[in-house]
Amino acid sequence: MDNLIIGRQPVLEALKSRQAIERILILHGASGSHIDQIKQLARKSAVPVKETDKKSFTELAGDTQAQGVLAVIDTYKYSEIEDILAAADKKIEPPFLLILDEIEDPHNLGALIRSAECAGVHGVIIPLHNAASVNSTVVKTSAGAAAHIPIARVTNIAQTLDELKKSGVWIVGTEMECDKLYYDHDYKGPLAIVIGNEGKGIRRLVREKCDFLVKIPMHGKIESLNASVAGALVMFEAAKGRKS
Repeated sequence: MDNLIIGRQPVLEALKSRQAIERILILHGASGSHIDQIKQLARKSAVPVKETDKKSFTELAGDTQAQGVLAVIDTYKYSEIEDILAAADKKIEPPFLLILDEIEDPHNLGALIRSAECAGVHGVIIPLHNAASVNSTVVKTSAGAAAHIPIARVTNIAQTLDELKKSGVWIVGTEMECDKLYYDHDYKGPLAIVIGNEGKGIRRLVREKCDFLVKIPMHGKIESLNASVAGALVMFEAAKGRKS
């Protein structure tokens, strides 16, 4: 298969070079320093690693000397931020973007993409590192929305926010430790909504780049919502405000 990297050293080098990898498969029982390094680097880059039996592994790797490891390359065609802004311009609408700061769960990413497309968001921006990429799980969870909304992948979210602000886009971050409720904000005009990591929330530097912070009030014993649910609430509130 053209989308496979086979062998310990090739997979290790692909991880070191930050190549877009969907997942890594390791033959059950495979061990050694290279395997340990692959697992460590994959964990740092949020690349899923799965152990598999010999039959399933051989079906993918074939008769090649795979050395018990292979990587499935991420083949999704990402857009550029300019493409997203152009999509908004084509609709004669102020830009409406969703920015995801290190969302790690592919199911959350897929659900957020689906909500974004339904809410009229012009495009989604995700980081290259320490986050889920657009893989088959994401596409399936998005219910096909990933094919209808441009998704850009950037190396530095904080720097991207600076560039968007220079273009007149207002940045609204979701944060539990703030005073403003999400339904009290004015979402009209060029807008980007930032949703943070499932556990850590928005990183400090990214939070500092936001023009506004809003929170979703919690009335139960659980302190926070799932990232995809929180994102959907804020996006649809923004969509309502932008239409009024």
